[in-house]
Amino acid sequence: MKAQRDLEGLAALVTGATSGIGKAVAYRLGRDGAEVIVHGRDVDRGSAVVDDITADGGKARFIAADLTNPVEVAALIEQAGPVDVLVNNAGFSWFGPTADLDVQTFDQLIAANVRAPYLLVAALAPGMAARGGGSIVNLSSMAGQIGLAGGAAYGATKAMLASMTRSWAAEFSPSGVRVNAVAPGPVFTEGADPGRIATLGDTTLVGRAAQPSEIAEVIAFLSSPKASYVTGAIVAADGGRTAT
Repeated sequence: MKAQRDLEGLAALVTGATSGIGKAVAYRLGRDGAEVIVHGRDVDRGSAVVDDITADGGKARFIAADLTNPVEVAALIEQAGPVDVLVNNAGFSWFGPTADLDVQTFDQLIAANVRAPYLLVAALAPGMAARGGGSIVNLSSMAGQIGLAGGAAYGATKAMLASMTRSWAAEFSPSGVRVNAVAPGPVFTEGADPGRIATLGDTTLVGRAAQPSEIAEVIAFLSSPKASYVTGAIVAADGGRTAT
C-alpha cells in the first residue's frame, strides 16, 4: 500500500536539520512528499541528509547558514524562497549554574533560539498568508514550562518561543497560516549528554526519554492538513512530564 503523501508539491524549510530532531523531521517530511530545504552549518552532514532523502524517493536541497548571524539568516531566507512549511528547530542549549553563564553565550542563546525564528517568521509568514495557507512549527521545550535547575536562560528562550507562537497564530491564522509549537521532553540526540537525558527520562510518566523520530511524528502531523483545526497550540511531547 502506497503511503499517503500529505505534503506533495509543498516546500518545507527545516532549520537545524543535519542532526537530532531536525534530521528526523527532514526525513519524515520528505516521505510525506515535501521538497525539503535542509538547513545546517556543516555542508558534509547536510549533503548526507539530502542524499538520504533523495535515495528514499524524496526531494531535498541544502542551505548552510549560521543562524546567530542576521546576515546569514537573510541569505538563508533569500535562497530558500517561498515555503509552505517552516519548522524552527535549530538552536542550542546550555545548562549549568546561573553564575557560570557568560554574556556571550547568553546572547548566542537568544540569537539562535529566539531571534532567528523571529526573523524567519517575519520574512516567510507574510508570503504564506498572501498565498492563503501554510504551517509553522516551532520547537519549544518542557524546559520553558517547568523549573529545571541550571536551565534558567535556556528555559527562558523556549518560553519566549511558546509565547511568540501564540501571538503569531493570532496574527497569521486568520489568513490561513497555522502556527504551533512542540515542547519535547528529554530526547536522545547527538549533542546531548546521554546520562543526563536518561536521568531526565526517568522523571517522566512513561519512565524514559524519547527518540528523535517520536518527536518528528508530532511535528509532521502539525505540518500536515490532518492538523487543519490546530493552531496556537503548544503540544507537549514529553512523556507526561508536565502533566503532574
